[in-house]
Amino acid sequence: MKISTLLTRAVTLVAVVGGGYLLYRNLSRYSFDELMQSIYAIPLGDGLIAFGFVILSYLSLAGFDGTGLAYVGKRIAAPKVMLTSFTALSIGHNVGVSLLSSAAVRYRFYSRWGLSAVEVGQVVVFCGFTVALGITTLAGVTLLAPFGETRALDFLGPIAAKAVAAAILLFPVSYVLAARFLPRRVHFWKWDVRVPDWRLALAQVVIGTMNFTFVAASLYFLLRHGIDVSFIDVAGGYAVANMLAIISHVPGGLGVLEAGLVYALPGDVPFGVLIAFRILYFFIPLLLGLPLFLLSEALNLRRSGGDGDSHRKNEEVSRRSRRTSEPGQAPSR
Repeated sequence: MKISTLLTRAVTLVAVVGGGYLLYRNLSRYSFDELMQSIYAIPLGDGLIAFGFVILSYLSLAGFDGTGLAYVGKRIAAPKVMLTSFTALSIGHNVGVSLLSSAAVRYRFYSRWGLSAVEVGQVVVFCGFTVALGITTLAGVTLLAPFGETRALDFLGPIAAKAVAAAILLFPVSYVLAARFLPRRVHFWKWDVRVPDWRLALAQVVIGTMNFTFVAASLYFLLRHGIDVSFIDVAGGYAVANMLAIISHVPGGLGVLEAGLVYALPGDVPFGVLIAFRILYFFIPLLLGLPLFLLSEALNLRRSGGDGDSHRKNEEVSRRSRRTSEPGQAPSR
């Protein structure tokens, strides 16, 4: 087994154990009745608005796939893209190592519709960049805001915290500038990388930031009745906590996300509200996404007669396509 594989598994194991400990430590402060009371205390109107922002977030996630498909030069009907994105991410958000788990689901769908394994891989990596661009943009902007009380970087001091926030923002800014001024193809170490058009890169930043803003808005409407907190506070705290959760690879950031929010947000955060957020953003979509995926697989198996002919036929089409054109080559702009 490779050393990199062992290290990845070790880091994931430590993160899982650490996340479980943080979750236990925070939950142990409350009785079951106290947790339920904090959930029931959320006004119905705020809860519905919060769920509305959850829906907007999952709709915007389809834009991740849409820009990825534009990058590889493939056109797929919007309903198919939305189905793929929702099922892949509703499952991936809960399974952990979302980039890989959602990739497997995306491959099952996109391979049926003419994409090769290489092209699906390119879409997945492109979506991963959109995640990174969105979360860093939201973190940088909110942490640089002259108002708000997010405590995520308080241990650095005000000047150092602003410097770190500005450094975080360098990533999306540099990405768009590179897309604008670099040649369309760049050789990087062992790879020949095709640089996206700058307008597509800018769309990644906008769509990625919009998605995480919707998630932060959902959390804000759940929290605002319990503590005196501004949207900037919540958005900045969520962005930093979510970055930690993504790095940890813990399924759904369980424990890590909650602990990060408790640390980053001002005031005594009602932990029951964070449980309500997890139910709205993680569990309910999973209850919809998993049956959709299984139904889709069953229908595809029925159409192919159960022998996999349909999947092999799509792979053959993809191989023929690769013989006649360069993989992942998008139409010139």
